[in-house]
Amino acid sequence: MQRISHWVGNKEFAGASSASAPVTNPATGAVTGQVALATVEDARVVIDAAAAAFPAWRDTSLAKRTQVLFRFRELLNERKGELAEIITAEHGKVVSDALGEVSRGQEVVEFACGIPHLLKGGFTENASTKVDVYSIRQPLGPVAVISPFNFPAMVPMWFFPIAIACGNTVVLKPSEKDPSASLWIAALWAEAGLPPGVFNVLQGDKTAVDELLTNPTIKSVSFVGSTPIAQYVYTTATTAGKRVQALGGAKNHAVILPDADLDLAADAMVNAGFGSAGERCMAISACVAVGPIADDLVAKITERTTPLKIGDGTQDCDMGPLVTQAHRDKVAGYIDAGEADGAKIVVDGRTVTPNGGADGFWLGPTLIDHVTPDMSVYTDEIFGPVLSVVRVDTYDQALELINTNPYGNGTAIFTNDGGAARRFQNEVQVGMVGINVPIPVPMAYYSFGGWKNSLFGDAHAHGTDGVNFYTRQKAITQRWLDPSHGGIELGFPQNA
Repeated sequence: MQRISHWVGNKEFAGASSASAPVTNPATGAVTGQVALATVEDARVVIDAAAAAFPAWRDTSLAKRTQVLFRFRELLNERKGELAEIITAEHGKVVSDALGEVSRGQEVVEFACGIPHLLKGGFTENASTKVDVYSIRQPLGPVAVISPFNFPAMVPMWFFPIAIACGNTVVLKPSEKDPSASLWIAALWAEAGLPPGVFNVLQGDKTAVDELLTNPTIKSVSFVGSTPIAQYVYTTATTAGKRVQALGGAKNHAVILPDADLDLAADAMVNAGFGSAGERCMAISACVAVGPIADDLVAKITERTTPLKIGDGTQDCDMGPLVTQAHRDKVAGYIDAGEADGAKIVVDGRTVTPNGGADGFWLGPTLIDHVTPDMSVYTDEIFGPVLSVVRVDTYDQALELINTNPYGNGTAIFTNDGGAARRFQNEVQVGMVGINVPIPVPMAYYSFGGWKNSLFGDAHAHGTDGVNFYTRQKAITQRWLDPSHGGIELGFPQNA
């Protein structure tokens, strides 16, 4: 049985702990490896390695840092198919979806390749007589990235390329459900020429997470996961004096107005609701049909959902399994609850016949109509291939539904009315908005993050927010005295 270990000093590190957790292939249910679960002592070895590497990496020139980043980018581009296969084997998403994940992460690597421009400070000559003022940005030190199971490559890449480019060292704590991608990435960094200790991987569970949140050597924490855990991460790490960006859960709505192109909207609902088996924080899980279009819209979504092929992500199929048996059963339980509450199950994923192993964690695309806001299938973040249709009479009712929801991650509107779209983007209380775009994940040079209970902390991921998060600004006021200056002056210095 393969043992999946930590990564320290550009090599694998077994650690002292004998504790481990099983890693499974979701398409077969077979256990394929055992991931190490770090003790506090193991975690400190990894953190100390990052601390030891920081002074030299901080002082490495921007030119040399960017050379490493460009080399990493080229290697990733050449071999991303290997990484996609690793993701599929442990997460279950189809290979094409895994390739898309890697490509979106690579956008942040490419953004970080321009770090010399992004780290430029400001300079004012003669701010006061013969006094110059300028600003610089400096790295924080060792930083932690705690990533979720659903994007084992892309989500870490939202953070560590920028952190490394800015001169920090990184400890990545991947999900124990699909940990192998992190080691592949670490080995690629080493091949690209990154010095030992700059990028480290700490495998584990809550013990490892808590040490990262409280250890004084770690200067910042970047986290993506469910809202309750994001709240815990934010509270614990900020209490310990760290910078924190904690991205939480979501309940993303798509509003379909009566004037929308219903074929375009139906395509988008299927893609955004069932891609990656709905295990996306940006998945559309609530389709809000406005006015008399609901029956036609549901019919169009149904005819697109029914032919979808479910199976092993390495085969010819549209959607893979869910990540674990427990998660599959939890999602199926929400479908049971919706049916018991009186919603109509239009397409039932519980009865799917997959092209995969009999013990795989299968649940097909599920479309539920006549969902009301009091049902658990609406109120909770399900994180599975379940699309709920909520019927409302007016735009104002749709807007109120979204704005009163505790989550504010992503939303979308489908319409051919520019005025309605402009009003929506202004009035909706959500951090990322799509107009005829179902999954409005911004490009790397913008920043990713929601509002309300979808984000804890002030900094969003990547873009300029990411650069600011991983650096501290320092302002310097300087004067070079010429020989004629001197004397004692005890008064408060004044600008002149």
